[in-house]
Amino acid sequence: MSHGQRRKFLLAAGALLTAPLVTEAQRANTPRIGVLIVANPEPFLTLFHEGLRSIGYVDGENIRIEFRSADGKLSLLPDLAAELVRLKVDAVVAVQTPAVMAARGATNTIPIVMAPAADPVGSGLVASLARPGGNITGLSFATAELMGKNLEFLREIIPTVRRVAFLGVAADPVTKTFVSQLQHAGSTLGIEVRPMIIGGSADGLGAAFVQIVKERMGAVVLQPSLPRKPAADLALAQRLPAISPNRGLPEAGGLMSYAGSLEEVYRKAPTYLLKILKGGRPADLPIEQPTKFELVINVKTATALGIKIPQSLLARADHLIE
Repeated sequence: MSHGQRRKFLLAAGALLTAPLVTEAQRANTPRIGVLIVANPEPFLTLFHEGLRSIGYVDGENIRIEFRSADGKLSLLPDLAAELVRLKVDAVVAVQTPAVMAARGATNTIPIVMAPAADPVGSGLVASLARPGGNITGLSFATAELMGKNLEFLREIIPTVRRVAFLGVAADPVTKTFVSQLQHAGSTLGIEVRPMIIGGSADGLGAAFVQIVKERMGAVVLQPSLPRKPAADLALAQRLPAISPNRGLPEAGGLMSYAGSLEEVYRKAPTYLLKILKGGRPADLPIEQPTKFELVINVKTATALGIKIPQSLLARADHLIE
């Protein structure tokens, strides 16, 4: 072997030996992000990954996503949050208030991005929207505050409605706020609101709907942290109009929702990650509120329930599901 050939051989062998080291070094420097979600991974995951790509991150290439879902069982959230902390993730993206509460219970040092949380100030998650303090920032979602508007739209759809059930989650810290806002709106509209608070899984849904039918309620309002598809199916089976301040309900077969745009929230969450990965402190990153609100009506469900949606309301809807 000539001197030149030996030199090429040594260089090639050296490259083969160092390549795994470079790969391992790159892998060690790749940000690892925990995602904690109550249930219903879609459309969050698709929009979240689109948001990541828009700022230059692709899962498996230059960022690693550790996804954990409680599948609607809120009691699982603390253990899942603790698992993400043990993995030493660089940040946790928590979807919905119970997930944010679980993440906060697991760590007061790892940055937590709300994506979103309802009433983060009122529930004690942050000090203020402008200066959150602590290790939590992200996006808030005006769900409870929109209950009055949801009842107004329900009244437009069903002018004769007089009694409405609210199906809430015992472990959700904003349930009391939901009840308060609903009952206040109901008293203004002449609608009696009957709260029914259950556990955080699908297990108690069937019994709750039996009771709702027994009490001859005209409609049901569903808290967003409930499993949407089982709840929508039960409502349809019992021929009950179901509404929620969350677009996922009519998409799952419920009647209607009026809420902030979840698409806007899910796409924006990665921008907080970018700021944090660049050294931003959650305590100093102001919390954003939704700027876009959507009325979504499932026309197919309305037809199945024998409900005729007023043309004026159809014209105002942002999305019609047919």
